[in-house]
Amino acid sequence: MLRIVDTRTGHLVEIPSVRRHLLSICVHLSVHQAGIGLVDLRALLVGDVLARTAELHGLQSRTFLTTSDLPHEQAEALDHAMSALGIHPPATVGVHHSSGTLCAAADVHVHAYGTAAQDAVGGVRIDVGQFGPASRERGVPDRSRLLDAVAPEGTDPLAVRMLMLGHAHRAPITVTGTALEEARRMLGDWRQLVADWAQEPSRPIPADVLRHAHAVLADDLDVPAVLDELVTVATRADVPAGARFETFAFLDRVLGLDLAREVGHQHRAAT
Repeated sequence: MLRIVDTRTGHLVEIPSVRRHLLSICVHLSVHQAGIGLVDLRALLVGDVLARTAELHGLQSRTFLTTSDLPHEQAEALDHAMSALGIHPPATVGVHHSSGTLCAAADVHVHAYGTAAQDAVGGVRIDVGQFGPASRERGVPDRSRLLDAVAPEGTDPLAVRMLMLGHAHRAPITVTGTALEEARRMLGDWRQLVADWAQEPSRPIPADVLRHAHAVLADDLDVPAVLDELVTVATRADVPAGARFETFAFLDRVLGLDLAREVGHQHRAAT
């Protein structure tokens, strides 16, 4: 059973209800005149990771999204940024109304930083921490600049995703060039390692690694602990290459970092 800390009480709460096997997630984007911003993308990422974790634990999930009535260009910018970050699109998108019923029965409400407290309807509330560069640009509306506020042109957007995943979802993140470069470097290194390991015979994921990964994800979505586990697995002498490959591929179902991107490229280059 998944457990999430409810922001309103500070207590761990089991989700979903024991009467159901479908996890309903509602992501509430900030409602203000400046439009969509980076904090909204982080809330969507948290909802995406929660849905992926639920599915890893054998639960079906459905994600809804409430936002302000966005102009066409901002809606396009949001769709483009979600795609770039590997965020699965919500099943339903609705315009925010304080008395609306779109998410009334949701098990979990994920709120972008700055969302008003009265927007909570019921279920478990997750408040997502601030996210942006040191000199933050607010509410950039066009698709070309929504991610450019934290990532220079040409940066793999999944390096931004990795940077966000490396922090607890409630903790604020101030993006620096050094931090983004470190995420980009580690992502590239892991993809190369996964491609190398894929050439070796497959081996089962070590039982202790699997137990620990399931446990930390089920306990308030501790994704940084999963990343730490992968760092350890990559260098464990008792874990064969084939088992390392299976571990990284399996946990990437939650991380969404496209860690197998380079698999097969070396073979094609050689031929």
